[in-house]
Amino acid sequence: MRIIGIVLVVVGIIALAVPSFTFMTSERAVDTSFFKIDVQKPHTIVFNPIVGVVATVAGIAMIFASTKTVIR
Repeated sequence: MRIIGIVLVVVGIIALAVPSFTFMTSERAVDTSFFKIDVQKPHTIVFNPIVGVVATVAGIAMIFASTKTVIR
C-alpha cells in the first residue's frame, strides 16, 4: 500500500508540474501509385489541476496510513 501511495504522490506532482502535453500523429492524406502525402495532426491531453491535488493528497494519506499500521 505504501508503494501505491508513493506512485500517487509522484503522478500527482507530475500532473501539477506539467499541465498538458502534445503529441503528433501522421495520417495518409493522398495515396496514389507514385504520389503520397502524409499530414501530421497534433493531439493535446490536458490534466486538470484538481486531479493532481487529489492524487497527491491521497498518496500522502496512503503513506501515513501504511506507516501507522506497521507500528502497531
